[in-house]
Amino acid sequence: MKISFIVLTYNRTDALLAVLRSLAQQCNQDHQVVIADDGSRQEQVQMLLDHCPAFQCPVLHVWHPDVGFTIARARNLAASHATGEYLVFLDGDCVPNLTFAAQHERLAQAGHFVNGSRVLLSQRLTADVINNSLDLPNRPPHFWLRARLRGDCNKLLHLLNWPKYLFRVKKNYKWRGIRGCNLGVWKQDFLNVNGFDESFEGWGHEDADFVLRLSHLGIRRKNGFLATEVFHLWHPESKRDNESVNKKRVMSRMNTPFILAEKGFRELNTSTFVKLTQLH
Repeated sequence: MKISFIVLTYNRTDALLAVLRSLAQQCNQDHQVVIADDGSRQEQVQMLLDHCPAFQCPVLHVWHPDVGFTIARARNLAASHATGEYLVFLDGDCVPNLTFAAQHERLAQAGHFVNGSRVLLSQRLTADVINNSLDLPNRPPHFWLRARLRGDCNKLLHLLNWPKYLFRVKKNYKWRGIRGCNLGVWKQDFLNVNGFDESFEGWGHEDADFVLRLSHLGIRRKNGFLATEVFHLWHPESKRDNESVNKKRVMSRMNTPFILAEKGFRELNTSTFVKLTQLH
């Protein structure tokens, strides 16, 4: 099957390049990478154009103007240019482990989406990745053991492996652990729920809403733990002014049959300026 990796970014190309360096080591001709840019400044875009690593697969940069925190729209726009039958959403500050692509392909299953997990990194280790191009995915186990002892990462689960099916599938909707930064879904299921809901404003819970609507559609959650881990680079916390409002919206939908995003993929307004750049 063909997988489109959709990588969200905004004014942090140094982190994005670390993500792309890892993807470049594992993507093949059957893959596609779509960079969903939520309005990065021109110098950040130029850095990407100058330093994007070589890929075996097509790489597309989808940019729209910065009008605030509009990651749902950025993801929907990128998905509109995705040619894969399976979509893997990834944040531009989450470096995938070395078998990330293979594990998502291994776990993909009809009627399911895959919810991956992350390893949190310290500010110090993040600086090494960004400033010294430290190749995290190829670090040996003893590197991670030392990092854990120093407090540079919060867990070591990525060093382990887990059977393909055992304890992975959840029967009911569970809010805990939902990560839009590491999420695999069939494109047809994405379309059937009308993608991400752009009516969510500010930080928070548009990913939980997306997963809830998948659940209402009958799509079951499959955990990607001990398989699809990503290394989350440190950054200051985003403003969360609208978090409580967004959370209440999701909770109000939990006991309803609500499936379609109010303002989602079908309502994309492509008449506004969108810039597409084929990088490879």
